[in-house]
Amino acid sequence: MSLRDSLSAHWRAIQGELLPFLDDAVGPLTPLHRQLGAVLEMVRVERAVVHPHGRPGRPLAERAALARAFVAKAVFNLPTTRTLIEHLGSDRTLRRLCGWSRPGAVPSEATFSRAFAEFAASALPSRLHEALIRQTQGERLIGHIARDSTAIEAREAPRRRDRSVKPVPAQPPRRRGRPRRGEAPPPREPSRLERQRSMGLDAMLAELPRHCDFGAKRNAKGIQTRWIGYKLHVDTADGDIPISCVLTSASVHDSQVAIPLATLTASRVTSLYDLMDGAYDAAEIQAHSRSLGHVPIIAINPRRQTGLKGDLACESRCRTLLGHRLAQDVRYDQRTSSERVNANLKDNHGGRSLRVRGHAKVMCHLMLGILSIAAVQILRLVT
Repeated sequence: MSLRDSLSAHWRAIQGELLPFLDDAVGPLTPLHRQLGAVLEMVRVERAVVHPHGRPGRPLAERAALARAFVAKAVFNLPTTRTLIEHLGSDRTLRRLCGWSRPGAVPSEATFSRAFAEFAASALPSRLHEALIRQTQGERLIGHIARDSTAIEAREAPRRRDRSVKPVPAQPPRRRGRPRRGEAPPPREPSRLERQRSMGLDAMLAELPRHCDFGAKRNAKGIQTRWIGYKLHVDTADGDIPISCVLTSASVHDSQVAIPLATLTASRVTSLYDLMDGAYDAAEIQAHSRSLGHVPIIAINPRRQTGLKGDLACESRCRTLLGHRLAQDVRYDQRTSSERVNANLKDNHGGRSLRVRGHAKVMCHLMLGILSIAAVQILRLVT
Protein backbone atom coordinates (compact mmCIF):
# COMPACT_ATOMS: atom_id res chain seq x y z
CA MET A 1 0.00 0.00 0.00
CA SER A 2 1.39 3.41 -0.94
CA LEU A 3 1.86 6.23 1.56
CA ARG A 4 -1.11 8.20 0.18
CA ASP A 5 -3.38 5.14 0.36
CA SER A 6 -2.24 4.45 3.91
CA LEU A 7 -2.88 8.03 5.05
CA SER A 8 -6.20 8.12 3.21
CA ALA A 9 -7.30 4.93 4.96
CA HIS A 10 -6.18 6.45 8.26
CA TRP A 11 -8.21 9.60 7.60
CA ARG A 12 -11.29 7.59 6.59
CA ALA A 13 -11.02 5.72 9.88
CA ILE A 14 -10.87 9.02 11.76
CA GLN A 15 -13.85 10.48 9.90
CA GLY A 16 -15.94 7.32 9.71
CA GLU A 17 -15.27 5.69 13.08
CA LEU A 18 -13.40 7.89 15.56
CA LEU A 19 -15.29 11.19 15.25
CA PRO A 20 -18.81 9.65 15.25
CA PHE A 21 -17.80 7.55 18.27
CA LEU A 22 -16.56 10.65 20.07
CA ASP A 23 -19.81 12.49 19.24
CA ASP A 24 -21.76 9.73 20.98
CA ALA A 25 -19.31 9.16 23.85
CA VAL A 26 -18.26 12.66 24.92
CA GLY A 27 -20.88 14.90 23.35
CA PRO A 28 -21.00 17.30 20.38
CA LEU A 29 -17.60 18.25 18.98
CA THR A 30 -16.57 21.73 17.90
CA PRO A 31 -14.01 22.14 15.07
CA LEU A 32 -11.23 22.47 17.65
CA HIS A 33 -12.39 19.29 19.41
CA ARG A 34 -12.36 17.44 16.09
CA GLN A 35 -8.90 18.77 15.32
CA LEU A 36 -7.65 17.67 18.74
CA GLY A 37 -9.14 14.20 18.29
CA ALA A 38 -7.47 13.82 14.90
CA VAL A 39 -4.10 15.02 16.26
CA LEU A 40 -4.24 12.64 19.23
CA GLU A 41 -5.14 9.77 16.92
CA MET A 42 -2.19 10.62 14.65
CA VAL A 43 0.53 11.06 17.28
CA ARG A 44 -0.57 8.32 19.75
CA VAL A 45 0.88 9.89 22.89
CA GLU A 46 0.37 6.69 24.89
CA ARG A 47 3.09 4.85 22.96
CA ALA A 48 5.86 7.20 24.15
CA VAL A 49 4.72 8.01 27.70
CA VAL A 50 6.11 5.82 30.45
CA HIS A 51 3.93 5.61 33.55
CA PRO A 52 5.91 4.52 36.65
CA HIS A 53 3.47 2.04 38.20
CA GLY A 54 4.34 0.06 41.31
CA ARG A 55 6.45 2.69 43.07
CA PRO A 56 6.02 3.13 46.83
CA GLY A 57 4.03 6.09 48.03
CA ARG A 58 1.09 7.93 46.59
CA PRO A 59 0.30 6.94 42.96
CA LEU A 60 1.34 9.49 40.36
CA ALA A 61 -1.22 11.16 38.13
CA GLU A 62 -1.75 9.46 34.78
CA ARG A 63 1.04 10.79 32.56
CA ALA A 64 -0.69 9.92 29.28
CA ALA A 65 -3.69 12.09 30.21
CA LEU A 66 -1.37 14.93 31.19
CA ALA A 67 0.51 14.63 27.89
CA ARG A 68 -2.78 14.73 25.95
CA ALA A 69 -3.75 17.84 27.94
CA PHE A 70 -0.54 19.62 26.92
CA VAL A 71 -1.24 18.71 23.28
CA ALA A 72 -4.72 20.20 23.74
CA LYS A 73 -3.12 23.35 25.15
CA ALA A 74 -1.17 23.75 21.89
CA VAL A 75 -4.17 22.96 19.68
CA PHE A 76 -6.48 25.36 21.54
CA ASN A 77 -3.67 27.98 21.79
CA LEU A 78 -4.15 28.44 25.53
CA PRO A 79 -1.62 30.88 27.04
CA THR A 80 -1.06 29.32 30.48
CA THR A 81 -1.47 26.02 32.29
CA ARG A 82 -3.94 27.65 34.66
CA THR A 83 -6.14 28.54 31.69
CA LEU A 84 -5.87 24.94 30.50
CA ILE A 85 -7.04 23.65 33.90
CA GLU A 86 -9.99 26.06 33.85
CA HIS A 87 -10.99 24.80 30.38
CA LEU A 88 -10.70 21.20 31.54
CA GLY A 89 -12.99 21.97 34.47
CA SER A 90 -15.67 23.65 32.38
CA ASP A 91 -15.40 21.82 29.02
CA ARG A 92 -16.70 18.28 29.46
CA THR A 93 -15.79 17.24 25.93
CA LEU A 94 -12.19 18.46 26.24
CA ARG A 95 -11.83 16.81 29.65
CA ARG A 96 -12.98 13.42 28.37
CA LEU A 97 -10.82 13.66 25.27
CA CYS A 98 -7.81 14.08 27.54
CA GLY A 99 -8.82 11.14 29.73
CA TRP A 100 -10.63 12.49 32.83
CA SER A 101 -14.27 11.69 33.49
CA ARG A 102 -15.10 14.32 36.12
CA PRO A 103 -13.79 17.78 37.04
CA GLY A 104 -12.42 16.59 40.38
CA ALA A 105 -10.08 14.16 38.63
CA VAL A 106 -8.14 16.95 36.90
CA PRO A 107 -4.77 17.34 38.69
CA SER A 108 -3.54 20.54 40.26
CA GLU A 109 -1.31 23.11 38.62
CA ALA A 110 1.71 21.79 40.55
CA THR A 111 1.14 18.30 39.14
CA PHE A 112 0.96 19.71 35.64
CA SER A 113 4.23 21.57 36.26
CA ARG A 114 6.04 18.45 37.48
CA ALA A 115 4.74 16.41 34.54
CA PHE A 116 5.85 19.10 32.09
CA ALA A 117 9.35 19.03 33.59
CA GLU A 118 9.43 15.25 33.06
CA PHE A 119 8.28 15.60 29.45
CA ALA A 120 10.90 18.29 28.84
CA ALA A 121 13.71 16.20 30.34
CA SER A 122 12.77 13.20 28.18
CA ALA A 123 12.13 15.36 25.06
CA LEU A 124 8.70 13.72 24.66
CA PRO A 125 7.26 16.11 21.99
CA SER A 126 10.46 15.88 19.93
CA ARG A 127 10.36 12.08 20.00
CA LEU A 128 6.68 12.04 19.04
CA HIS A 129 7.33 14.45 16.18
CA GLU A 130 10.26 12.42 14.88
CA ALA A 131 8.21 9.20 15.00
CA LEU A 132 5.33 10.90 13.17
CA ILE A 133 7.63 12.24 10.43
CA ARG A 134 9.41 8.92 9.93
CA GLN A 135 6.12 7.03 9.79
CA THR A 136 4.28 9.33 7.38
CA GLN A 137 7.05 11.05 5.38
CA GLY A 138 9.86 8.50 5.42
CA GLU A 139 8.82 6.87 2.11
CA ARG A 140 7.75 10.10 0.44
CA LEU A 141 9.97 11.90 -2.06
CA ILE A 142 9.88 15.54 -0.96
CA GLY A 143 10.56 18.17 -3.58
CA HIS A 144 11.63 21.19 -1.51
CA ILE A 145 12.96 21.73 2.00
CA ALA A 146 12.58 25.37 3.06
CA ARG A 147 14.98 26.41 5.84
CA ASP A 148 14.47 29.46 8.03
CA SER A 149 14.48 30.64 11.64
CA THR A 150 12.14 32.67 13.82
CA ALA A 151 12.62 34.72 16.97
CA ILE A 152 11.31 33.27 20.23
CA GLU A 153 10.83 35.81 23.01
CA ALA A 154 11.36 34.42 26.53
CA ARG A 155 10.57 35.73 30.00
CA GLU A 156 13.94 35.04 31.59
CA ALA A 157 17.11 36.93 32.26
CA PRO A 158 19.66 36.68 29.44
CA ARG A 159 23.10 35.33 30.16
CA ARG A 160 25.61 38.14 29.94
CA ARG A 161 29.18 37.63 28.83
CA ASP A 162 31.71 37.74 31.65
CA ARG A 163 34.25 40.26 30.39
CA SER A 164 36.38 40.13 33.54
CA VAL A 165 37.75 36.69 32.63
CA LYS A 166 39.86 36.84 29.49
CA PRO A 167 40.57 33.64 27.58
CA VAL A 168 44.14 32.37 27.69
CA PRO A 169 45.61 32.34 24.17
CA ALA A 170 46.72 28.95 22.88
CA GLN A 171 49.90 30.48 21.43
CA PRO A 172 52.05 33.38 22.65
CA PRO A 173 51.15 36.71 21.07
CA ARG A 174 53.20 37.67 18.02
CA ARG A 175 54.20 41.02 16.63
CA ARG A 176 51.51 42.74 14.61
CA GLY A 177 51.98 43.33 10.91
CA ARG A 178 53.52 41.40 8.06
CA PRO A 179 55.61 38.33 9.04
CA ARG A 180 59.36 38.68 8.79
CA ARG A 181 61.32 37.03 6.02
CA GLY A 182 61.46 33.30 6.68
CA GLU A 183 58.81 33.48 9.42
CA ALA A 184 55.77 31.31 8.84
CA PRO A 185 52.40 33.05 9.16
CA PRO A 186 50.31 31.98 12.17
CA PRO A 187 47.84 29.16 11.44
CA ARG A 188 44.28 30.33 10.98
CA GLU A 189 41.70 28.72 13.22
CA PRO A 190 38.93 27.02 11.22
CA SER A 191 35.50 28.59 11.39
CA ARG A 192 32.49 26.79 12.81
CA LEU A 193 31.18 26.01 9.33
CA GLU A 194 34.53 24.47 8.39
CA ARG A 195 34.59 22.39 11.56
CA GLN A 196 31.04 21.17 11.02
CA ARG A 197 31.98 19.56 7.70
CA SER A 198 34.00 16.92 9.59
CA MET A 199 31.83 16.55 12.71
CA GLY A 200 28.99 14.21 13.60
CA LEU A 201 25.45 15.39 14.20
CA ASP A 202 25.60 15.10 18.01
CA ALA A 203 28.87 17.03 18.14
CA MET A 204 27.50 19.79 15.91
CA LEU A 205 24.38 20.21 18.02
CA ALA A 206 26.36 20.14 21.27
CA GLU A 207 28.61 22.97 20.04
CA LEU A 208 25.72 25.36 19.37
CA PRO A 209 24.90 27.83 22.21
CA ARG A 210 21.56 27.15 23.91
CA HIS A 211 21.27 29.73 26.67
CA CYS A 212 18.96 32.73 26.63
CA ASP A 213 20.57 35.90 25.32
CA PHE A 214 20.03 38.94 23.08
CA GLY A 215 19.14 38.57 19.41
CA ALA A 216 18.77 40.90 16.45
CA LYS A 217 17.31 40.17 13.02
CA ARG A 218 16.09 42.11 10.01
CA ASN A 219 12.50 41.22 9.17
CA ALA A 220 10.88 40.95 5.74
CA LYS A 221 10.22 44.71 5.68
CA GLY A 222 13.88 45.51 6.28
CA ILE A 223 13.36 46.69 9.87
CA GLN A 224 15.90 45.65 12.50
CA THR A 225 14.17 43.88 15.40
CA ARG A 226 15.67 42.91 18.76
CA TRP A 227 14.49 40.46 21.39
CA ILE A 228 15.58 38.47 24.43
CA GLY A 229 15.21 34.71 24.25
CA TYR A 230 15.94 32.04 21.68
CA LYS A 231 15.82 31.29 17.98
CA LEU A 232 13.96 28.32 16.49
CA HIS A 233 15.38 26.92 13.24
CA VAL A 234 12.86 24.89 11.22
CA ASP A 235 13.07 22.75 8.08
CA THR A 236 9.71 22.70 6.29
CA ALA A 237 8.66 20.28 3.53
CA ASP A 238 6.07 20.62 0.77
CA GLY A 239 2.61 21.05 2.26
CA ASP A 240 3.88 23.20 5.18
CA ILE A 241 4.97 20.14 7.17
CA PRO A 242 7.76 20.85 9.70
CA ILE A 243 10.36 18.08 9.40
CA SER A 244 13.02 18.99 11.99
CA CYS A 245 13.72 21.78 14.45
CA VAL A 246 16.72 23.07 16.40
CA LEU A 247 16.52 25.62 19.23
CA THR A 248 19.55 27.84 19.85
CA SER A 249 20.42 31.09 21.54
CA ALA A 250 19.01 34.22 19.95
CA SER A 251 22.47 35.47 18.98
CA VAL A 252 23.34 32.43 16.84
CA HIS A 253 23.47 33.29 13.16
CA ASP A 254 21.20 31.27 10.86
CA SER A 255 24.13 29.93 8.83
CA GLN A 256 25.66 28.26 11.90
CA VAL A 257 22.69 25.86 12.14
CA ALA A 258 22.25 25.06 8.43
CA ILE A 259 24.63 22.07 8.28
CA PRO A 260 23.40 20.24 11.43
CA LEU A 261 19.76 20.97 10.52
CA ALA A 262 20.27 19.65 6.98
CA THR A 263 21.95 16.52 8.37
CA LEU A 264 19.07 15.97 10.81
CA THR A 265 16.47 16.39 8.06
CA ALA A 266 18.33 14.06 5.67
CA SER A 267 18.27 11.32 8.32
CA ARG A 268 14.44 11.47 8.40
CA VAL A 269 13.25 12.16 4.84
CA THR A 270 14.44 12.15 1.23
CA SER A 271 14.33 15.51 -0.55
CA LEU A 272 15.64 17.14 -3.73
CA TYR A 273 16.05 20.91 -3.22
CA ASP A 274 17.22 23.04 -0.29
CA LEU A 275 15.70 26.55 -0.31
CA MET A 276 17.43 29.19 1.84
CA ASP A 277 17.59 32.96 1.95
CA GLY A 278 20.70 35.13 1.72
CA ALA A 279 21.72 34.50 5.35
CA TYR A 280 22.80 30.97 4.33
CA ASP A 281 24.94 32.08 1.38
CA ALA A 282 28.20 30.27 2.22
CA ALA A 283 30.37 27.88 0.24
CA GLU A 284 30.43 25.32 3.08
CA ILE A 285 26.62 25.16 3.22
CA GLN A 286 26.33 24.71 -0.54
CA ALA A 287 28.98 21.99 -0.54
CA HIS A 288 27.27 20.13 2.31
CA SER A 289 23.90 20.31 0.55
CA ARG A 290 25.42 18.81 -2.60
CA SER A 291 27.14 16.09 -0.57
CA LEU A 292 23.67 15.01 0.66
CA GLY A 293 22.49 14.70 -2.95
CA HIS A 294 20.45 17.91 -2.84
CA VAL A 295 20.37 20.95 -5.10
CA PRO A 296 20.93 24.12 -3.04
CA ILE A 297 18.97 27.21 -4.13
CA ILE A 298 20.26 30.07 -1.99
CA ALA A 299 19.66 33.77 -2.53
CA ILE A 300 22.85 35.66 -3.26
CA ASN A 301 23.92 37.85 -0.36
CA PRO A 302 25.87 40.87 -1.66
CA ARG A 303 26.86 41.77 1.90
CA ARG A 304 29.04 44.88 1.59
CA GLN A 305 29.71 44.55 -2.14
CA THR A 306 27.80 47.59 -3.37
CA GLY A 307 28.64 46.86 -7.01
CA LEU A 308 27.23 43.32 -6.81
CA LYS A 309 24.06 44.62 -5.15
CA GLY A 310 23.49 47.06 -7.99
CA ASP A 311 24.16 44.40 -10.63
CA LEU A 312 21.63 42.04 -9.04
CA ALA A 313 18.98 44.77 -8.90
CA CYS A 314 19.60 45.69 -12.54
CA GLU A 315 19.39 42.06 -13.64
CA SER A 316 16.13 41.62 -11.74
CA ARG A 317 14.59 44.68 -13.43
CA CYS A 318 15.64 43.45 -16.87
CA ARG A 319 14.07 40.04 -16.30
CA THR A 320 10.88 41.67 -15.06
CA LEU A 321 10.65 43.81 -18.20
CA LEU A 322 11.23 40.78 -20.43
CA GLY A 323 8.77 38.64 -18.48
CA HIS A 324 11.42 35.93 -18.01
CA ARG A 325 11.93 33.89 -14.86
CA LEU A 326 14.59 31.28 -14.17
CA ALA A 327 13.51 27.83 -13.03
CA GLN A 328 15.39 28.24 -9.77
CA ASP A 329 13.53 31.50 -9.10
CA VAL A 330 10.21 29.70 -9.53
CA ARG A 331 11.32 27.03 -7.09
CA TYR A 332 12.66 29.62 -4.67
CA ASP A 333 9.14 31.01 -4.27
CA GLN A 334 8.25 27.82 -2.39
CA ARG A 335 10.47 29.00 0.47
CA THR A 336 7.51 30.92 1.90
CA SER A 337 6.25 27.63 3.37
CA SER A 338 8.75 28.03 6.21
CA GLU A 339 7.39 31.49 6.97
CA ARG A 340 3.83 30.14 7.05
CA VAL A 341 4.84 27.46 9.56
CA ASN A 342 6.57 30.04 11.76
CA ALA A 343 3.52 32.32 11.64
CA ASN A 344 1.18 29.40 12.35
CA LEU A 345 3.25 28.38 15.36
CA LYS A 346 3.20 31.88 16.82
CA ASP A 347 -0.40 32.80 16.02
CA ASN A 348 -2.27 29.53 16.60
CA HIS A 349 -0.12 27.09 18.60
CA GLY A 350 1.45 28.89 21.54
CA GLY A 351 4.60 30.34 19.98
CA ARG A 352 3.94 33.76 21.53
CA SER A 353 2.78 32.56 24.97
CA LEU A 354 6.06 31.25 26.36
CA ARG A 355 5.92 31.05 30.16
CA VAL A 356 8.68 28.51 30.92
CA ARG A 357 12.41 28.96 31.37
CA GLY A 358 15.41 26.97 30.24
CA HIS A 359 16.31 25.42 26.90
CA ALA A 360 14.69 22.02 27.57
CA LYS A 361 11.33 23.43 28.69
CA VAL A 362 11.23 26.05 25.94
CA MET A 363 11.93 23.36 23.34
CA CYS A 364 9.22 21.13 24.84
CA HIS A 365 6.67 23.97 24.71
CA LEU A 366 7.48 24.84 21.09
CA MET A 367 7.60 21.22 19.91
CA LEU A 368 4.06 20.66 21.20
CA GLY A 369 2.94 23.31 18.72
CA ILE A 370 5.16 21.90 15.95
CA LEU A 371 3.72 18.43 16.60
CA SER A 372 0.17 19.76 16.25
CA ILE A 373 1.01 21.62 13.04
CA ALA A 374 2.68 18.56 11.52
CA ALA A 375 -0.27 16.27 12.29
CA VAL A 376 -2.84 18.73 10.93
CA GLN A 377 -0.87 19.42 7.74
CA ILE A 378 -0.29 15.72 7.07
CA LEU A 379 -4.04 15.10 7.27
CA ARG A 380 -4.72 18.06 4.98
CA LEU A 381 -2.23 16.65 2.51
CA VAL A 382 -4.39 13.58 1.90
CA THR A 383 -7.78 15.32 2.07
